[in-house]
Amino acid sequence: MDVLHVDCDRCVARGPTCEDCVITILLSPPHGVVELDSDEQATLSALAEQGLVPPLRLIPGALPARSIPSSSTRQDYA
Repeated sequence: MDVLHVDCDRCVARGPTCEDCVITILLSPPHGVVELDSDEQATLSALAEQGLVPPLRLIPGALPARSIPSSSTRQDYA
């Protein structure tokens, strides 16, 4: 079963877009992660398609940065 992790704290659209997001409408602005299984995702999609709730506006933030090798291990290319 696929699980969608909705982390509002890392959503790029956070702010004005929150007011038109299904998570805010149904749960109020959550803090942390909301997990939706595939049945819940399908239900929310069906409700949004019929205009009963707004769609999920989640735009996940960037992935954590990779570590950069220190100058002692980095090779200089010329």
